[in-house]
Amino acid sequence: MQSIEQEIQTKGKTAPRITPADVDASITSEHYFTAAQAVSGGDTMADAAHPLNLLTFCVLVLRNGFTVSGESACASPENFDAEIGQKIARENAVRKVWPLLGYALRTELSRPVLSDADAAADLAGTPRPSSQAAG
Repeated sequence: MQSIEQEIQTKGKTAPRITPADVDASITSEHYFTAAQAVSGGDTMADAAHPLNLLTFCVLVLRNGFTVSGESACASPENFDAEIGQKIARENAVRKVWPLLGYALRTELSRPVLSDADAAADLAGTPRPSSQAAG
């Protein structure tokens, strides 16, 4: 992500967009657990190679309370590493945040911009000057 961000900046792309900093700022907390912990109420299964011990989840809580999840499944029990599983699960969850923020930004950009005179008319409860000129 950082190399793409650097390229965007180098090319002088300055229009509104979602940045890695925006994504990070949208996350208020993150939570990790394995499928085994979810099933057993927090404990891992006695058999470390049990498939549920090898599936890691990451749940990101966003500023508005919406949650996004990511997962990481280890194929070989011998390769399981909780820290690596958490990193991969978080990356997968973060990938889901980008389109959500992009949608919110696009919605904001599509709203009409009011002139000061239109805003004042709205507050006063009178017709907007721009609509009178168009009629």
